[in-house]
Amino acid sequence: MCVQDGEQVDEDIEKNVDDRRMSWPLHCDLLHAHMDNREKDSSFRTPSDQISVANSFPLESICEDAEIVDKKQNLNFVPTLRSGEWSDIGERSSMEDAHISIGDLAEKFGRYVLCEEAISFYGVFDGHGGKSAAQFVRDRLPRVIVEDADFPLELEKVVTRSFLEIDAEFARSCSIESSLSSGTTALTAIIFGRSLLVANAGDCRAVLSRGGVAIEMSKDHRPLCIKERMRIESLGGYIDDGYLNGQLGVTRALGDWHLAGMKEMNGKGGPLSAEPELKLMTLTKEDEFLIIGSDGLWDVFRSQNAVDFARRRLQGHNDVKQCCKEIIAEAIKRGATDNLTVVIICFHSKPPPSVVVERPRVRRSISAEGLQNLKCLLEG
Repeated sequence: MCVQDGEQVDEDIEKNVDDRRMSWPLHCDLLHAHMDNREKDSSFRTPSDQISVANSFPLESICEDAEIVDKKQNLNFVPTLRSGEWSDIGERSSMEDAHISIGDLAEKFGRYVLCEEAISFYGVFDGHGGKSAAQFVRDRLPRVIVEDADFPLELEKVVTRSFLEIDAEFARSCSIESSLSSGTTALTAIIFGRSLLVANAGDCRAVLSRGGVAIEMSKDHRPLCIKERMRIESLGGYIDDGYLNGQLGVTRALGDWHLAGMKEMNGKGGPLSAEPELKLMTLTKEDEFLIIGSDGLWDVFRSQNAVDFARRRLQGHNDVKQCCKEIIAEAIKRGATDNLTVVIICFHSKPPPSVVVERPRVRRSISAEGLQNLKCLLEG
């Protein structure tokens, strides 16, 4: 499953881009360009002498439309990545969260790819019933992704396949050593050039800040989600008091093979799925940072609230790790009780600019007369 959210580029620019360009991703074009010995970055950039604005007005030949100029700048945008992370046990007796940040995935595991662009990998894993599953997935998933034969040309297929492969591998490990039996949600983000691919199975969440506006890059997989409930019931599962089969508060997770009726090894699947939901985004210069957090963070932060908090901190000191520490501290101050983990990836070296973010106006649900009566009551 994948939701694509690419840029819409004007025909004036689009017609000059390589005809081999696919709907996604930009990194595939770059790899093919290397293989064809084309000019460096040819699939990302359109030379200025090849761009023309068709019109009948002489002055516009030297004064391009602002929207076209802006989109040309987005085509040339290359993220400057820097990241930080922080975690806290919260009020739990043990720490079951895990996280990972790898600046260059291919280099980390000695895999040669025909591209100068680094492939960055980030992930948050929220364990339950123990820490073994979260640590197992954190330690093995990146290598499985890199060693897939289709890496990095078909990242969507690779990531989905890797999630399922790791889940099956963990099942085999648990059959040998039952003490490992546990489960974990998993959310990963891969950044390659201007492509951002988020894969989620569970209730961790990724939120992108685009010009100060929060864009949710993942959907929480919980039993009350209608789409998830339909999938579960079609596979023989059920929701009882808000829990999957009366046992789990999430509908997608890796592990949990020890729980009866959740998963099957015969290929038929089960109500608890390890298949991630994917969302792809082409980054623009307006994209500021990505927040990845375990569900403990989102228990006390709304997505927009987290973006606002992080922007203010980054505008103050521009220290990503310090910002992570501060958002975790704020979550504890707000009463968070679960394990807490956050990873923040910034796409610029400079702090987010000061902007006024327009909020949707909310209609009052009280009449003017009622409001006046309330005011008099409070003043009295």
